[in-house]
Amino acid sequence: MGRWLIPEVYPLLAAVSFVGGLVVFQLTRNVFLNPEVRINKEHRSTAVLENADEGEKYAEHGLRKFLRTRPPEIMPSINRFFSSESK
Repeated sequence: MGRWLIPEVYPLLAAVSFVGGLVVFQLTRNVFLNPEVRINKEHRSTAVLENADEGEKYAEHGLRKFLRTRPPEIMPSINRFFSSESK
């Protein structure tokens, strides 16, 4: 155990590791799935890509489609509890 690896630092390391994982996930997702990112040379040579369908597919992913059908509440049971009248 080093000087900085004391038990009080574990929550901080967990939070920083979690956020670092999210950053790596988002960067990897953008590099491989974003239609605006051009890795190969044939796509880099064109100034404007005509890929509206691909952009629509990227923007309208499955999670967004699922959330459209859900009510915009974070905790519905707590909302119902506090918004209902007393019996």
